[in-house]
Amino acid sequence: MGQNIMLFTSLIKSAFRVGALRVADHRGAVRLYGDGSPPRCTIRLTKASLEYKLAINPGLRVPEAYMNGDLLIEDGTLYDFIELAAQNYSSVEAYPLLNIMRMIGLGSKKIRQYNPISVARNNVAHHYDLSEELYSLFLDHDRQYSCAYFNTPDEDLGTAQLNKKRHLASKLLLNKKNLNILDIGSGWGGLGIYLASISSGNITGVTLSTEQHKISNERVSAAGLNKRVKFLLQDYRELPSKFERIVSVGMFEHVGKKNYREYFSKVRDLLTDDGVAVIHSIGRLDTPSAINPFIRNYIFPGADIPALSEIMPFVEQSGLICTDIEILRLHYAETLRHWREAFEKQRHKIAAIYDERFCRMWELYLTICEMGFRYENLMVFQIQITKTLDTVPLTRDYMFDWERDQMEREKLNSNEKPV
Repeated sequence: MGQNIMLFTSLIKSAFRVGALRVADHRGAVRLYGDGSPPRCTIRLTKASLEYKLAINPGLRVPEAYMNGDLLIEDGTLYDFIELAAQNYSSVEAYPLLNIMRMIGLGSKKIRQYNPISVARNNVAHHYDLSEELYSLFLDHDRQYSCAYFNTPDEDLGTAQLNKKRHLASKLLLNKKNLNILDIGSGWGGLGIYLASISSGNITGVTLSTEQHKISNERVSAAGLNKRVKFLLQDYRELPSKFERIVSVGMFEHVGKKNYREYFSKVRDLLTDDGVAVIHSIGRLDTPSAINPFIRNYIFPGADIPALSEIMPFVEQSGLICTDIEILRLHYAETLRHWREAFEKQRHKIAAIYDERFCRMWELYLTICEMGFRYENLMVFQIQITKTLDTVPLTRDYMFDWERDQMEREKLNSNEKPV
């Protein structure tokens, strides 16, 4: 057991150079790591076996220990603890044993991304077919479950999510009447309904979630848009039609590197020759790496976070043209902060639906992801794709002009509505 303690102590001592982490082992012995500056946190390990498990695979075992109640936070909060780890991210990544684990993860990446339609459906159901009430308790009223767009840091979440939909619409170039628009991974229908409300387009959305499919179509009926908007319980790979506009938000993360060629080839086949597609996805600011093992095992099975260097070769090989790329940096950190704070306020209700272990698991998920965007190597990219060089205007001004004008139209419409 002494060697196990030394291994764990070596990891913590090597990794935690900033902040103050106090670790109490199962015998009550306490050690302090870091330089003593904020944030500060004390954790207690309740089992001797943790001192080996946490050192071998901390990315998975530390969250599991917290989730199962074997790692207790006695001074500070979960946020403080994860923030400490995130601020020391580069030191943790440099630890030799973890470098070996990361290389093993990269080597098995393709194996774990087998993604036929049946597997894709099961992966989606694992996360998105949870209780309808759960998502209503921490998302905005439109149930936007992807990165919001904050024009100013103090905007509320609902406003920022509306900004995101408008921002995406500006890149779709809605300059013609009756456009056929496809939404791949349409969620609870908010983006599709928004596009129908601001244009004369005909919207088709596809999702593999039975819950999202049911709710999105109920929303279409309530909005009186049945003639122009439909949401299908179908995989995008099964669609035979052509579309003049394609948008996909928060779905590409579930495709997997092994399937990028298939994805972009299908987008090419679905897009008309004068069409425009916009892909919005989480990505990496640095080189390719394996996804956080806790997120993969417990939250999003089959998911992957790509670097742009992994994506662009397949865009090029498919015969598509990348006409615009935008990187959103801290927008998702702020989005996740709003979700995390709302989750905390509604925690007692969520615990009544599920249990304490579920709440701890989701607190970990929201906090780890927020820190990934705030301190580590995560971002969001939006890629605009066409088939020809002259499909979109020469400069990006058309996006800004349309977005500004649309915001004014929405303000005017809002002011005209009776109170």
